[in-house]
Amino acid sequence: MDTRSVYESWLNEPSLDETTRAELADLADNTPEIEERFYRELEFGTAGLRGILGAGTNRMNAYVVRRATQGLCNVLLTYEGTKARGVCIAYDSRLFSPEFARETACVLAANGFKTYLFSTLHSVPQLSFAVRRLNCMAGVVITASHNPSKYNGYKVYWAYGGQAAPEQAAAIFDEIQRVPMFSPPVANYDAAIASGAITLVGNEEDEAYYAATEKLLLDPALVRRRGGDLPIVYTPLHGAGAVPVRELLSRVGITNVITVPEQSAPDGHFPTVTAPNPEDPNAFRLAIALAEEKGARVCLATDPDADRLGVAVKTQNDEWVTLSGNQIGCILLEHILSAMSRQNRLPQNSVVIKSIVSTRLADAICAAYGVALENVMTGFRFIGEKVDEYQTSGEKTFLFGFEESFGFLAGGLARDKDAVCAAMLVAEACIRYAERGMTLSDALDEIYHTYGFYSESVKSYTLEGKEGMEKIAGAMAQLRETPPKAFAKTRVVIAEDYLARRCERSDGTVCEIALPKSDTLRWLLYDDSWIVIRPSGTEPKLKLYIGACAKTKEQLTATLAALMQDVDGLLKGYLG
Repeated sequence: MDTRSVYESWLNEPSLDETTRAELADLADNTPEIEERFYRELEFGTAGLRGILGAGTNRMNAYVVRRATQGLCNVLLTYEGTKARGVCIAYDSRLFSPEFARETACVLAANGFKTYLFSTLHSVPQLSFAVRRLNCMAGVVITASHNPSKYNGYKVYWAYGGQAAPEQAAAIFDEIQRVPMFSPPVANYDAAIASGAITLVGNEEDEAYYAATEKLLLDPALVRRRGGDLPIVYTPLHGAGAVPVRELLSRVGITNVITVPEQSAPDGHFPTVTAPNPEDPNAFRLAIALAEEKGARVCLATDPDADRLGVAVKTQNDEWVTLSGNQIGCILLEHILSAMSRQNRLPQNSVVIKSIVSTRLADAICAAYGVALENVMTGFRFIGEKVDEYQTSGEKTFLFGFEESFGFLAGGLARDKDAVCAAMLVAEACIRYAERGMTLSDALDEIYHTYGFYSESVKSYTLEGKEGMEKIAGAMAQLRETPPKAFAKTRVVIAEDYLARRCERSDGTVCEIALPKSDTLRWLLYDDSWIVIRPSGTEPKLKLYIGACAKTKEQLTATLAALMQDVDGLLKGYLG
């Protein structure tokens, strides 16, 4: 059917609720908006669904959520014993997150699955932990992570506690497409609660998560002794981190935590920020103002589902800087490895895992401590899979994993990014460095002087709608058809196409890439700089990553600037 016909089928659907019908009726003369809402269905990938709230097949709404859940049910039914193992559901503070979580639970219950639903908003790591602890076959989190308030999403987790793999996501999407939009059965919520088909969970799972996470502290005695001395400002950015972050910090003895009052309550409108993204320095505006008032030198921020952590620190020059995800990751990595080395408890089979777009400074740190480092594709799912593989086999001992997009995981209690645990470890690192009269800014300088100067730059090109997606695909096609031989006059020595799984060296030799297929291009340059270009898997964006190392900060800045200018000009030419 064409978009107008799909629109009319929705408008005339007898089971449609009247609020949605009225919303659609208002669009009757708005052909471009009808096209945008109905020209496609939201795609289900490894990050599940993510889209703008509203009526339509290309929007997040109760009917799309029900249909996605039915598709998930159909896939789960191909495995033995899944109904009894069940599915656990969590949700964040976004608009309609509680409602979508209930819809998910009611469709699962109607299909005969044991269903666990968190009674209040909870974070991604708590859901990941609960899936494993409850021995569920799958989990669902209603969230759109750090996107603006008009978005929501639906993320599926598998039995190991990490996000669904590509083959599982593809199977779910295939089943979704077979399900008529308005056909999924929906149990009565109150009746399902009364019968036990839906079980509300919360306190018991929380206690288990806190107890396990506390054990990841590296120097609990120091934290108990000095945890009340250092003021720390924290903002949950109106999200799910407010309760678990403050509770965990308090339990381990980090008690001088000041929460930004304007951002402490859950609010899906995110009224104090443009987007609730701890990667954005603007998200720290209120936190830094409060820190100035209270005399704090560090601010922590988590996104709405509390899987990403951002950090702002005050330097010795009394200037505030927001740390990059790579910088936070390397501070945590140095903190963990140095403490374990000092305590003579660094396992010989230790492993650290990061994504291919994350800093090579981590390689240098790991090499200094004799710890293996592995690179995986972009997306924390790949880190989670490796953690599960090594913890199951015992082949290696996982210590820490991170990616540049502010995702960190220590210990492997969860199988996804864990900003709650990361907040605890960053606070502990602050206390450890304060013992030496240092801030985290000083710690970063010490790391650079020890291992070398590394820096990275990331840029996103946002192109909304059907036309934008076509331009992104076109840019990737052009880069493959006419691959660059040099960037900023520095020649390419290795060109990698992860979609073709092909690696070509400048001498003409070709080899196969062992990592999974991905629409990603990477170039390694003669001076050890590197460039990665890929479409976002969750947003209408083309993403550019650049990394470099140099003997001095000045050389590093110049190299990054030259590369960014060259590649940015190339991409803008392709994108129009």
